[in-house]
Amino acid sequence: MDSFNATLRWLRARSENLLALLLFSMFASFLLQILFRRVLGWSVGWTVEWVTIAWLWGILFGFAFVVRPEDVIRLDIVYVALPRWGRRMADIVTGLICAALFAYTLPASWDFITFMGREKTAFMRWPFDLVFSVYIAFAVSVIVQSLLTAWRAALGHETPHDTALTPETHDYD
Repeated sequence: MDSFNATLRWLRARSENLLALLLFSMFASFLLQILFRRVLGWSVGWTVEWVTIAWLWGILFGFAFVVRPEDVIRLDIVYVALPRWGRRMADIVTGLICAALFAYTLPASWDFITFMGREKTAFMRWPFDLVFSVYIAFAVSVIVQSLLTAWRAALGHETPHDTALTPETHDYD
């Protein structure tokens, strides 16, 4: 089990590295766009296209593989006001609804992504199925995380984002 956890930690670290690389490449592309357009007078479109693709991948890949449930910003005014059993019920209901919605839309999303493989991006000529493929990993991650939240609540375990139990995480105490 220790080797499995070590492997998961290594994969998580590489995911963070990839996300950092995407953010850096977006910044570098932005600087290149300024250089090409303002200094050299050239109009290049691939930089804008790359920033758009890197942003899409950064958001969806980052949520799927880097962001932990306790790192997600929540509006929990109503949630915190509920008693413990109410928070558990809210976690079960919202977890199951969220998982069901994403699971229901997954086949249609897959169909759309594979259909978009026929089209290519304007400048870099990448197939759109490659560009949008990260959505499948994102959707599966949301399904798994939502089901885990519902499962933990059904078993009576506290959720890592239960701010009623962890007020020290707020900076307005």
